[in-house]
Amino acid sequence: MPRQSISFTPPNEEWLKARVESQEYTSKSDVVNDLIRKAREIEAIRAKLVRAEQSGFTGLGQAGILAEAKEEARRNGIL
Repeated sequence: MPRQSISFTPPNEEWLKARVESQEYTSKSDVVNDLIRKAREIEAIRAKLVRAEQSGFTGLGQAGILAEAKEEARRNGIL
């Protein structure tokens, strides 16, 4: 596996250290790799949403989709 050397701001260093000390992760590398995986998943989901929106799946933008979802949730007693 390739090795990298990166620097963190003090608050980010403390946050990483806390994740390892809590035994949530075994190392700072595990934390960073998990964050990258999650960012890649989010990026893929956003790309799919953009493609769906551009394909005519919906004429609504993000704000319209959110408003529609909230209204539907209210009608169903979720909100």
